[in-house]
Amino acid sequence: MAVRYDFDTPVDRHGTWCVQWDGVKDLPRVLGSARTGETPPPVPDLLPFTISDMDFPCAPEVLDALRRRVGHGVFGYTDWRNDDFRGAVRDWFKGRHDTDVDPASLVYAPSVLSQVSQLLRMWTRPGEGVVAHTPTYDGFRKVVTGLGRELRGVPLDDPGLAALEAELARPDSRVLLLCSPHNPTGRVWDDAELTAVAALCERHGVAVVSDEIHADLTHAGYTHRPWARYGRGRWALVTSATKAFNFPALSGSYGLISDPGDHEAFVRRMETGEGLASPAVLSLTAHVAAYREGADWLDAVRAYTHGNLRRVADTLEAAFPGLGWQPPQAGYLAWIDLRPLLGEDRDDDLQRELVERQGVAVMPGTTYGAPGFVRLNVGCPRAKAEAGVNALVRAVRAVAAGHGA
Repeated sequence: MAVRYDFDTPVDRHGTWCVQWDGVKDLPRVLGSARTGETPPPVPDLLPFTISDMDFPCAPEVLDALRRRVGHGVFGYTDWRNDDFRGAVRDWFKGRHDTDVDPASLVYAPSVLSQVSQLLRMWTRPGEGVVAHTPTYDGFRKVVTGLGRELRGVPLDDPGLAALEAELARPDSRVLLLCSPHNPTGRVWDDAELTAVAALCERHGVAVVSDEIHADLTHAGYTHRPWARYGRGRWALVTSATKAFNFPALSGSYGLISDPGDHEAFVRRMETGEGLASPAVLSLTAHVAAYREGADWLDAVRAYTHGNLRRVADTLEAAFPGLGWQPPQAGYLAWIDLRPLLGEDRDDDLQRELVERQGVAVMPGTTYGAPGFVRLNVGCPRAKAEAGVNALVRAVRAVAAGHGA
């Protein structure tokens, strides 16, 4: 008999130093400052649909493993190069993604973005180009520009990959920063696309860093294909179990680096230049438990969040016939194009209506370079997801009618 997991019962996250729930009051201030330079006051009691973590407890199997490890009581310096961790990653890639990986090529870091940052330091110089698809995950933009590199956007809808090749062909384009599956859209790349991208990067001597942290949230009917199957020349795959199994606060990520010299250089930089020789032991514990024992929970959470996304689609279609929004191919983030209803210049009006009248926080598309869109996080109990999409519908109607906040 299949194990039943409870995703409907809310868990109160207030007072846990939680960015999504405790920090949401400051979101209007952050967004307002970014748009206008003004600093609006905090807004208490907003219902959040923002940062991409889920409101669900970890898999019971992960929690049990953490309790056992905490019960041991000693938390000394730890080595991530152990057979348990590396074997769990190897077996997960083989069993889940039908991909062979060499455990000796593994690296470890506190987060996926810390890996991206280190790889960009290794493979680019200030002023050189880093190519990424648009809309662009805001973490990519921050790390690329923060390092003084130039972010070069390529539309996600790029027939024939002509725009991508034009950017890769520029003499100072050094890295393609691939998001697979794509955040914020949830797009899953197919075999032909990845094969073509690999050939273009090889032709133009561009390294690839493939961020695959959303891979294990790919929905039924779609197949995630790790870059390890396609990579040619210089490449790295960076990922973590923290997203799919919902333990980002434990930190921890890992990567696969193709070239032995690059692998050695990365490890040396992390352990000496960054002083990060010892990982967080509870992160390793959680990763091993998730990959060894958490598959049933993951399948259940994927099905549940897809049900939430299906509810979003049905609600939007009932409210706005013909909008045609469909659930993403991966993830629990509803990336919604509202331009047919509001155009591209009503983002501020919509945000004011959502916050001041509807009492909800939703990420605007401008955060990802896409005015006229919103990103609604429905990794939560269904009642909350329904409250969020219903609030969005009311807000869109109010703004479209010209009597928003």
